[in-house]
Amino acid sequence: MLDYLIAPSLLSANFARLGEEAENVLKAGGDILHLDVMDNQYVPALTVGPLVCEALRKHGIKAPIDVHLMTRPVDSLISEFAKAGASNLTFHPECSDHIDRSLDLIHKHGCKAGLALNPSTTLDCLEYVIDKVDIILIMSVNPGFGGQQFISATLEKLKKARALITQSGKNIRLAIDGGIKPDNIREAAQAGADMFIAGSAIFMQPDYAKVIQMFRDELKK
Repeated sequence: MLDYLIAPSLLSANFARLGEEAENVLKAGGDILHLDVMDNQYVPALTVGPLVCEALRKHGIKAPIDVHLMTRPVDSLISEFAKAGASNLTFHPECSDHIDRSLDLIHKHGCKAGLALNPSTTLDCLEYVIDKVDIILIMSVNPGFGGQQFISATLEKLKKARALITQSGKNIRLAIDGGIKPDNIREAAQAGADMFIAGSAIFMQPDYAKVIQMFRDELKK
């Protein structure tokens, strides 16, 4: 069985007490914190910058912080978030003029590098850079907002991405982001995902531990 990771997305947390929310969701069983960075250009919303990542580290958060850059351009923010304490940095191929160079920059800063693919973005861009990718993030909603419904066509895309990972022989995480809930997480896992990013499904519930345990129970089936 794959080593599954649950990555609560702080986009849906209470930002008035973000440090406490991060602590609580980790205590509830979250493995890694996911931070959505949106620029109001590549995507409609505007969220957080490197100072928020740095503030989480200063608050005492030791868990990995998985930063998803939905910004254009990306290279300057790669450097800033790496300095702010990011563990992983994932960007969209449409947002970099030189994908290979951006992946190298992430590794230069000692972080794991990922590519995020929107629902309509093909897997083709992975062909010549898969040797530099640590994470493939499949978007199961169109980026820009939380609380959207899962796009079922993503499941076939997950299967194809898992086949590419197997063919590469590399230890690459296959993440899924968007509309993940207890009633569809097992289907996503069966399609090949091993990292599950969930925001509103966790933070909109009164008991974070109960939801995360529901996720894990489904993954055991």
